[in-house]
Amino acid sequence: MRKLFLSVLLILGSLASQAQDEVQTFRNFQLSFSRVSQAWVRCNDTLQRVFASKGVAYPPSEIYLRTFKAQNEMELWARDSTSDQFKLIKLYRICALSGILGPKRTEGDRQVPEGYYFIEDFNPKSDYFLSLLLNYPNYSDMVIGDKKKPGGDIYIHGGCVTVGCMPMTDPVIQEIYTLCLNAKFAGQNYIPVHIFPTRFNQAGLNFLGKEYGTDTTKQRFWVNLKQGYDYFEHYKRLEPVIYNPEGKYIHTN
Repeated sequence: MRKLFLSVLLILGSLASQAQDEVQTFRNFQLSFSRVSQAWVRCNDTLQRVFASKGVAYPPSEIYLRTFKAQNEMELWARDSTSDQFKLIKLYRICALSGILGPKRTEGDRQVPEGYYFIEDFNPKSDYFLSLLLNYPNYSDMVIGDKKKPGGDIYIHGGCVTVGCMPMTDPVIQEIYTLCLNAKFAGQNYIPVHIFPTRFNQAGLNFLGKEYGTDTTKQRFWVNLKQGYDYFEHYKRLEPVIYNPEGKYIHTN
């Protein structure tokens, strides 16, 4: 039994060491690019002051990005540990959006997706200064949308131009990229990015009812999204992202 216990400890230690090596390799690769290292130098001191004013440690151990298309806004939330509630840290302005309200369903529709995503990749040599790739299409998009050509390559990026992404000015993407790097370095492998048509408050619901009241497909989709929005509004915590076979998000609480 003692030998088995020691073997397990050795395996766990090896896995931890491997994970640390991978983080260090990722860090070295990212900071080898002048765009990233310059963003790092430019943004960290400012971000540290912003986080301190909100009572959250910096660099952050866990962050969450929440986007509202109708308002062209992206919220930054953060917390110190999984036992804490998220706190709103900062609001960013998305400088352009294409398409209309509603999810992305096919390649070339110029729509910004709506749903629950996470950052899948960091691109330090983007054509749009710096960019963060989302995991679009997710399972829901693949089931409900065009199964052959759902589209892809959805980014948060600089350059302030778009055909379906979420563009920022270059100084803003420097800050967001630095934030996400710090969270990744701290061990957050999946940084959630949730995209909603609007805030599902009374004003937002009235607007959707007025402008899209006859679009029952969108209304059903938004009712499904709203459950996750409501949970976060109430608890300031995130539900796990789970799907049913029809592509609907399953809400466990």
